[in-house]
Amino acid sequence: MMLGLGGPVKVYVATRPVDFRKGIDGLALAVQEMFGLDPFCGAVFVFRSKRADRNKLLVWDQTGMVLVHKRLEGGKFVWPQVRDEVMRMSSAQLAALFEGLDWRLVRPERTRRPLVAG
Repeated sequence: MMLGLGGPVKVYVATRPVDFRKGIDGLALAVQEMFGLDPFCGAVFVFRSKRADRNKLLVWDQTGMVLVHKRLEGGKFVWPQVRDEVMRMSSAQLAALFEGLDWRLVRPERTRRPLVAG
């Protein structure tokens, strides 16, 4: 993904579409109201359009608020079912979503927790 975020980052997805006329300030307010979170916490907040062919990502990068808007040409993003809720997603799932792929196919590889160190 082009944001250049180093390492794992918290990703929150609004499952209900938002008004895509909203810019940085409107979406930052939506983060507070819909997510109940601080838009300046460094997490990535993902918003979808009604048509499902556009998304907006909002993130604070320690120097300013970044807004990324992507429209797929000739396709739609695979979105979670529309509900009045916010869901978490891994950074790998976000990268797949942003590329227009089915993010649901991206699963973390589970390893067994070691019983002892060394």
